[in-house]
Amino acid sequence: MRVFVTGSTGFIGSAVVKELLSAGHKVLGLTRSDKGVEQLKSQGAEALHGIIEDLEVLKKGASECDAVIHLAFVHNFADFAGSCATDRAAITAMGSVLAAAGGDRALVITSGTMVLARGKLGDEDDGADMTNPMSAARGPSEQVCLDFAKQGVRASVVRLPPTTHGPGVSGFMGPFVTVALRKGVSAYVGEGQNRWCAGHRDDAAKLYRLAVEKAKPGSIFHAVAEDGVPMKDIATEVGKQLNIPVVSIPPEKVEDHFGWFQFGATADNAASSAKTMERLGWTPTGLTVMEDVPVIIDFMKS
Repeated sequence: MRVFVTGSTGFIGSAVVKELLSAGHKVLGLTRSDKGVEQLKSQGAEALHGIIEDLEVLKKGASECDAVIHLAFVHNFADFAGSCATDRAAITAMGSVLAAAGGDRALVITSGTMVLARGKLGDEDDGADMTNPMSAARGPSEQVCLDFAKQGVRASVVRLPPTTHGPGVSGFMGPFVTVALRKGVSAYVGEGQNRWCAGHRDDAAKLYRLAVEKAKPGSIFHAVAEDGVPMKDIATEVGKQLNIPVVSIPPEKVEDHFGWFQFGATADNAASSAKTMERLGWTPTGLTVMEDVPVIIDFMKS
């Protein structure tokens, strides 16, 4: 299978490209830089120079492949609604090409477990919480993708946990460690019982491969290895590794301590992947987020 991958040189995308190539697939990766072109070529993949705002480039990539894995996203939190609109336009452009081509074409897009309702164990059949402004902005991308199942495309969604971790920024872990380094304390909010679900990026890469190979149309999957890790536990391990105090801060001081990352520090995002494991035969084997803390800290220090 020849797979067009957007976000192909990113933290997760590079692992997805490696996973696809090791399984015998061919990869055409979208990249916006000459450095990215060289990275893809060094992995044994082909490169397509462009950005996800250029819909004609996306259509070209999709038209030349049997499947699309869409990982790229414009992380502009100053205009998050605009970023989500760009995402929907990209999905529509590539999905339309796959639908017109016919045959067994697959479209796998990326969402996040953070679209789920706060404070409960979410699963793959739960829809986005449209009462939350960020979820209401990001959630519609899922339906744009899944609607292509009605046009004969094997359309599916992979939801990543906020702590998709490994040797890199690692989602929420990166900014959390950065704040701890800057402030000299590793902090959790209140009793620290809010949770982050987690999964290793290599396990996520395997899930994307399985989805593109055999997902049934209209499926949603969770790249979750740990349903929910309490923030107090994460803060305690970060503090131990950095040899700094571990402290609780009251809710009224969250913004002062965490700044823009207050939404992550207070997030309570727990999710199950039981249905993903059953439906795709996916079994996560990577390190836990606690085991990966030293690696994440080393990366953030560098």
